[in-house]
Amino acid sequence: MNYANIKYCDIANGPGVRTSLFVSGCTHRCPGCFNEVAWDFAYGAPFTKEVRNQIFASCRPDYIAGLSLLGGEPMEPANQRELLPFVRNFKALYPGKTVWCYSGYTLEQLLGQEPSRCRCEATDPLLALLDVLVDGPFIQAQYDISLRFRGSANQRLLDMPRTLAEGKPVLWQDKPVFSTHTMD
Repeated sequence: MNYANIKYCDIANGPGVRTSLFVSGCTHRCPGCFNEVAWDFAYGAPFTKEVRNQIFASCRPDYIAGLSLLGGEPMEPANQRELLPFVRNFKALYPGKTVWCYSGYTLEQLLGQEPSRCRCEATDPLLALLDVLVDGPFIQAQYDISLRFRGSANQRLLDMPRTLAEGKPVLWQDKPVFSTHTMD
């Protein structure tokens, strides 16, 4: 697997300060995609052990809330197979930090409820490691700059532990970072 970019101290792709990994390779080719260069599976650099270790080290500080996976398309089967052991290791190192994944596939496609080429042996274990899945293709006609952590209105922010436990999509609910309670 190749990666297109890594953003350290990213505040755009999930709550808090995060490290965001942009993998290479995407077959969706959504019109208006913000990262068209990453469609090519050969773009960027190899995702080596050294790169993985740099990402792990970047997440060590307490102010880092977690890891975000973007692309390209993290849920392309070839990328899933590489990301699964990486995310397992991340969760073992940082059990209190969250993993967000942005996918142009829908949850229903990833679960095999709708036909798709994305399902493979790594899909279910990888989904079980995610805290939030932002699902669905970017649709230019539904682009809305006011949406938080997503590009178009069709995309959902899914609370994956609750979604998998309840057997139906459960939307992620943002938790305030600061209390509005005042001291008397």
